[in-house]
Amino acid sequence: MAGYTPMMEQYLSVKATATDALLFFRLGDFYEMFFEDAITASRELEITLTGRGAGQEERIPMCGVPHHAAEGYIARLIEKGYKVAVCEQVEDPASTKGVVKREIVRIVTPGTVMDSKMLGDATNNFIVGAARHHGRFGIAACDLTTGELYVTSFADSGETVKNILNVYRPSEAVGDEAAIAVIMQGTNPTTRTLLSTVREGADLTKLTEQFPDEPWSSHEPVRQKAVARLIAYLDETQKRSLAHLRSVKAYDSEAYMSLDAFTRRNLELTETVRDRSRKGSLLSLLDRTRTAMGARLLKRWIDQPLLNHEEAERRLDAVEALNQDWIKRKELRDELSEVYDLERLAGRIAYGTANARDLNALRNSLRRIPSIQALCRSFGTATLDALAGRMDACEDIADAIERAIADEPPVSLRDGGLIRPGFNAKLDELREASQNGKQWIAELERQEREATGIKSLKIGFNKVFGYYLEVTRANLVNLPEGRYERKQTLANAERYVTPELKEKEALILEAEDRMFDLEYESFVALRDSIAGQMARLQGLAESVAALDVLQAFAEASAERRYTRPSWTDGEGYDLTIEEGRHPVVESVNENGVFIANETSLTADGGSILLITGPNMAGKSTYMRQVAMICLMAQIGCFVPARRAVLPFVDRIFTRIGAADDLVGGQSTFMVEMKDIQVMTEQATSRSLIIIDELGRGTSTDEGMAIAQSVIEYVHNHIGCKALVSTHFHELAHLEGSLPGLRNGCMAVKESADGVTFLRKLVPGAADSSYGIYCAQLAGLPETIVSRAYSLLNEHGSIGDEHSPVRTVVKETAAAYAPAQPAKDVVQLAMFADSAPPVKPSRSTANDKLLDKLRKLDVMRMTPMQALEWLNDARNQLTESGEQA
Repeated sequence: MAGYTPMMEQYLSVKATATDALLFFRLGDFYEMFFEDAITASRELEITLTGRGAGQEERIPMCGVPHHAAEGYIARLIEKGYKVAVCEQVEDPASTKGVVKREIVRIVTPGTVMDSKMLGDATNNFIVGAARHHGRFGIAACDLTTGELYVTSFADSGETVKNILNVYRPSEAVGDEAAIAVIMQGTNPTTRTLLSTVREGADLTKLTEQFPDEPWSSHEPVRQKAVARLIAYLDETQKRSLAHLRSVKAYDSEAYMSLDAFTRRNLELTETVRDRSRKGSLLSLLDRTRTAMGARLLKRWIDQPLLNHEEAERRLDAVEALNQDWIKRKELRDELSEVYDLERLAGRIAYGTANARDLNALRNSLRRIPSIQALCRSFGTATLDALAGRMDACEDIADAIERAIADEPPVSLRDGGLIRPGFNAKLDELREASQNGKQWIAELERQEREATGIKSLKIGFNKVFGYYLEVTRANLVNLPEGRYERKQTLANAERYVTPELKEKEALILEAEDRMFDLEYESFVALRDSIAGQMARLQGLAESVAALDVLQAFAEASAERRYTRPSWTDGEGYDLTIEEGRHPVVESVNENGVFIANETSLTADGGSILLITGPNMAGKSTYMRQVAMICLMAQIGCFVPARRAVLPFVDRIFTRIGAADDLVGGQSTFMVEMKDIQVMTEQATSRSLIIIDELGRGTSTDEGMAIAQSVIEYVHNHIGCKALVSTHFHELAHLEGSLPGLRNGCMAVKESADGVTFLRKLVPGAADSSYGIYCAQLAGLPETIVSRAYSLLNEHGSIGDEHSPVRTVVKETAAAYAPAQPAKDVVQLAMFADSAPPVKPSRSTANDKLLDKLRKLDVMRMTPMQALEWLNDARNQLTESGEQA
C-alpha cells in the first residue's frame, strides 16, 4: 500500500477483510467504491464511473451513491447475486484528528437481507447451512427476517437433498466444499443461489451460546454441524446480536411427503409451468389467508404434506368447524386482517432496526389476540381450543408500548416525538424547558418589534447560526446603535443576535439535544426489553399463522364446494374418489362447468389404470386431479369431490408433458427416462405414480416396448397405485395379462356436427387419438390435413381391418383424394366398316352425384360426416336403381 494516501490505505485494509463482497465505503454523505468494485458497481447499477487521485500517478476507478439512497442500490446488487459490505464511520469526525476510524458494520447477502422492501410478504427468504458426516447429510434452514430455524438430516443422497432444497428454495447456502458440491447438484440451474464455502471445523461451542435452552446432546452430530456453520456465517456477516434466533425446530424429513422438483412443477403446486407465476397454482387458489405469516405458512404446508394421520385429522377437524359457521369465520377473518406480520416485526425488534411505528403495529396486533382466542374457543373443537390456549396475548408488552410510545411517532428515531408525555419525568421537564424557551423567543420578538417600530422584524433559527433577529435593509436605520451584533448578511436583510438571545439559545438547544437523546434512550430501552421476549412473540406468531391457514382452507372449501376426505382403515391401500374435480382447472373454467370423474384404485379391483383416448380429451387433467386430491387431503384441506376415501400416500411421482432440459443437455426422451428411473428407485407400495404419454420421444416400436416394460415393472415389482396414459392403443391387451391393470378411456361423441370430447373417463380402450382432427382444429393448412389423412390411409396403422374408426378414416381419406377423370369406354365393332365408337350416356343420378362430389368441401368434414355422406350417396343410387 506504499504510496497511497492514508484514507486509501484505510480502504484497502478494510477491503482485505471482505474480498468477496462489494465494499460500500462511507465518505461523508456518500458510499464510495474503488478499483474493481467501482467498475462492477458502475456496470450493474448503471451509474457514472469516475476516478480520483490516491497518492499514485494514475487515477483509480471510483463511483458512489448517496448514503440516504444506498438501500435501493444494495437491493439491486443483491438481486444480481452479489454480496455488499457496508463500511461506516465509527467515530465523530468533529472530535477526531486525522483519518476517521471506519469498520464494516454488516455484510448484506441474498440470504441475510433484512429490508422488507426487498422481500415479498408472502414468501420466506431462507439461507441454508449444509454438512456431511458418516453417511448422513444435514440441512439447517433459517429465515433471518422471521427468526425461523429448521434442521433435518437424512441418508447422504443427492436426490433427497434436491427434494429438501425444493421446500426452502434458498437464496444462499453455506457449507464446506464437500457439502457445497452436493448442494450445487441439487440446486435448480434456473434459480440464483449464492454458494459460500466455510471452513471445515465450525465452532460447535457457539451453539450453546446462541441456543442456551436447546438440548444439543439429543441432536445427531450432522445436525449440530449444519446449524453451527450457519450460525458462524450469520455471526460473521451480520456483526450484531442474533437475539431472535433462540430456538431450533428439528424434524424428521420422513414425517412429510417427499416431492421431487418434477412433481412440484407438473402439479403446479406453488407456481405455473408456463411462466412460473403464482397465479394459476394451487397455492394461489387456496390462499385466503389474512396475514403475511399465514401466507408463508400455507406455502410450507403445501410443500410438505403430512404423513401423520393424527395431525391431518386435527387440521381437518378445525377446517370442518370453521367451514360450518360462516358468521364466526367472517368475524375471525376480520380480526386476523388487523394483525400485522408478527414474525418480521419481532425480527426487526431483535435486530435493532424497528422504529416506533413498528412497536405501535405490534401493540395494535396484540390487542386483537383476546378476541381471536375467544372466537377460536367458540367453535368447540379441540384443535382450535388448543391453538387458542397456545396464544400468549402478551398484554404486558402491549401495555408497555402504549404507556411509552406516542400515537403518531415519526419514522426517524432522532427527531423527537417518540415518547408519550408522562412516561419519563425528566423528559417532561426538558420538554417544558424547551417549550418555555420557545415562548420566551416569541415574547422577545414582540418586544423587539415594539421597541424598534419594525413590524417586519422576526426571529428565526437554522442549524448553522442558531437563533437570530432578521431585519430588512429598508429598516436598518431604525435599529438602535450598539445593542445588536451582526451575524449574517443577506441580499435584502441583515441578521443579528443579542446577548439575551444567545443565552436563551444555549438553554433551549441544550434542552432539545438532551430531550432527543433521552427520547432515543427510552425507546431503545423499551425495544431491548421487548427483544428479551422473543420466544413469547414467536410462539404467538406461529399459532396465529396456523389459525390463519386453517381458516383459509375453510374459506376456499366453502367457496368451491369441497368436502372432507376420509381415510382407509389403518395402512389401507384402496383409493376411491366420487365425482372428483381438478381444483385449479375448475376455478378458471370460463363456462363454470367441470366434468367430474370417478376414480377407483384398489388392491382387488385394479391398482393401475391404463388410459387411452384422444388428444385434448382431458387425460392429463384427470390424472393430475387425482394427485391433487390426495395432496390436498394430506395438508389438511377439504377436497374437490363428492366423496373421497383415501390412503396415506408416501410419495407422488409425476411425469407429465414433454420438455427438453436444455441446460442439462438432455432430450425430451432422456428427461422422461430420468424421471422413470427415480420412480422405479424410490416408489413404494404406498406411492402414487402418474405418467402421461408413456413412451413418447422415440420410435413407435421402442416406445411401445419401453411403455409395456415400465407398466409391468410397476405392476409386478412396486405394486403401487398408478395412472398411466398412452397413445399406444395396442397396450390395451395388458388388461388380459396383468390382473391389477384396468383399461380406461376418455369418452368421445361423434356426430354430423363434428367430434365432441366428453371429458368423461369410461371403462375400455380407445381406438383412435383423433390427432389429425386436432391438427385441423388448430388451423393447420388444408393441404397438410389432406395429406395426413391420405398417409394415414396408406400406412393402415389405425386399428384392425374391420374397426369402425379405420373404415371412417379410409373413406374420409378417399373423399380427400382428387377425383380421377373416367376413361372412354370403347365398344368393339363386329365389322370393319361399322360406325366409330361412341361414349355411353351417363344417367342423370350419376351426374348429379358427381356434381355434388365436386362441390363437396371435404377439408371441413369429420370422419363421421364423410361416412354419413357416403351412406346418403349409396342410398340415392339404390333408390334410382343404378350403380355408382
